[in-house]
Amino acid sequence: MQPSLKNLLLPVTFCVLIYAVLPQPAVAQQAIVPEIIDGVRVFTPEDFARFTPRTALDMVQQIPGFTISEADDRRGLGQATDNVLLNGKRISGKTNDAITALSRISAENVIRIEVLEGATLDIPGLAGQVVNVESANSESISGRFEWRPQFRLRRVSPNLFPGEISVSGQVSNFDYTVSLENDAFRSGAAGEEQVIDSNGTLIDVRDEDARFSGDNPIFSVALDYSGEDGTIGNLDLAYAQFDFFRRETSLQSGIDQVDRDRLFTGTEDEWNFEGSGDYEFGLGGGRLKLIGFQRFEHSPTVNFLLTEFADDSPATGSRFDRVADEGESIFRGEYNWKTTGDADWQVAVEGAYNFLDIESQLEILNSDGVFVIEDLPGATSRVEELRGELGATYATALSDTWSLQASVGGEYSELSQSGEAGQTRSFVRPKGFIATTWRPNGDTNVTFRVERDVGQLNFFDFVASVNVDLANQNVSNPDLVPQQSWIGEMVVTHKFGNYGSANLRVFGELITDIIDQVPIGPDGEAPGNIDSASIYGVELNSTLLFDQLGIPGARFDVNLQFQDSSVDDPLSGISRPISDTLEHEIDLSFRHDVPATDWAYGVTYFQDRETRTTRLDEIRQFLSRPGDLGMFVEHKDIFGLTVNAALANLLGTENRFSRTVFENRNDGPVAFEEDRARTFGVIVNLTISGTF
Repeated sequence: MQPSLKNLLLPVTFCVLIYAVLPQPAVAQQAIVPEIIDGVRVFTPEDFARFTPRTALDMVQQIPGFTISEADDRRGLGQATDNVLLNGKRISGKTNDAITALSRISAENVIRIEVLEGATLDIPGLAGQVVNVESANSESISGRFEWRPQFRLRRVSPNLFPGEISVSGQVSNFDYTVSLENDAFRSGAAGEEQVIDSNGTLIDVRDEDARFSGDNPIFSVALDYSGEDGTIGNLDLAYAQFDFFRRETSLQSGIDQVDRDRLFTGTEDEWNFEGSGDYEFGLGGGRLKLIGFQRFEHSPTVNFLLTEFADDSPATGSRFDRVADEGESIFRGEYNWKTTGDADWQVAVEGAYNFLDIESQLEILNSDGVFVIEDLPGATSRVEELRGELGATYATALSDTWSLQASVGGEYSELSQSGEAGQTRSFVRPKGFIATTWRPNGDTNVTFRVERDVGQLNFFDFVASVNVDLANQNVSNPDLVPQQSWIGEMVVTHKFGNYGSANLRVFGELITDIIDQVPIGPDGEAPGNIDSASIYGVELNSTLLFDQLGIPGARFDVNLQFQDSSVDDPLSGISRPISDTLEHEIDLSFRHDVPATDWAYGVTYFQDRETRTTRLDEIRQFLSRPGDLGMFVEHKDIFGLTVNAALANLLGTENRFSRTVFENRNDGPVAFEEDRARTFGVIVNLTISGTF
């Protein structure tokens, strides 16, 4: 569906007025050409001047061919996974990811940015391109802010509350940053859903409207210490709330059926706290680093369903209440030292305690209009894990062009669950990796890596739950164990001089005890372990700079990922994709910073797809197509502020949902099929940022 002229009129008029009334101060324009020092690409703040960056994140996002990796839900703290370092050190928290940390560093405090090869560093776990941001707060107080209002031209009221503000400074040997942000959202979509029976006959038509809203205020404090004797300390504290509301209405009518009004609501009122800190100092011939982490979350949720009939028949409905308390405590110690030949060694020990304490209740509306508690075995329980890990890592340069990093270790874990089917089990799992990097010249890096990994369990999978919206449920499964994987990858990075760079990753993963939906008992199901599975894929991150092609200041960024997965279905034994895994992701962007002006404009496109969800009683899949096409215009100095106005969803993306429900199991007769298409119209995003 194409956007109408009316939908485009407001944002286009706004952009034209900006261009017409504001002066055009000249800005020096040159391509980003880093200095090469000992084979390391080094960028200075002057290299990013044409972008008028407000934060370190604004700078890092403009580095050709580099993409910030998303933080994974790793098991404990373990070794480094983020490809961003701050002053040569890894980010010690878990939810304090690289994007969050960089967004809180003012551009004025950045000294330089280095692009390194991770395998050459003395930080175990890193491979491929890694960015190190060197920064220092000034003694004077500085701050930054960003306001991100969003306007949807259909159905949803304006979202005026997203944004953040932070203040940084230095007192003696301490750098501090205090920040407040709110990742608020308001969204909605509407459309028709059709229901077809096993004979292909249309039996129901549903006119649906869905609205979603949420606020996620986060208050955080970061404190960094640098002692005269070389000691280093970091402390990060954060308190957050998450208030979520979902409302879906559906007017339903069909052959031989009474007209119905269906209402579904879902709410969550969560608060959580996270604290992490580390302290590093010299000891003997090396350095000892102590890391601590604590997280606690309280999350009450309520899902409510009510269907009322036009002929005054008794209404039907259900309600599922759940209160979940979960926490994680981790202590980690790392001792690093160097030996002859400048080789790096590390011995690390880690201990962790995780728990989930959950109380759930299912109520069914009876014919008298009263909600009655329904028995739901395994829905109230406590799951705990005690874990210890020990590992050693060795890294060295084998020659001028080859380097090696290897790690060996293992973990002991004890899992316990309370309740009727509760039990206690213990496991020993080996872990480790070996990685080599080849640098045939200053423009090319090739990394080979093989790793043995232990996955992170989702404790909610142990406990029975009900989806009142889709009318299905999972029983309790106390027999879950963490999945284990052999992961292999090759990463090739090549710089094409002033034309840009490319990063190609080819990977494969062989998994044992993969977690997917399995049968429990004669007619139950839940997430459980399947013997084996595999994932293979390729990922490309590339930047093309147009300065040498006659369009100075222009760049084209390409981020592509394609992967295939396979697991034997526990019912049929036939190979199928792993549920809810990525199939492909396409992220394209063109940006032109117009020379000798403060103006920039660009076009973006994003589209992704995940595999279908395969339950034993149904198969469903969400699809968004044809993808999100957007465009933006930006001015970098409106009374000292950067203003970016953007349009999204210019292709009229449809959120499609299809579901096949079976009479019993998915290898038997089909009961009915649902097919839904919802649209949500053009979105106007405005970002105003500045410093003080």
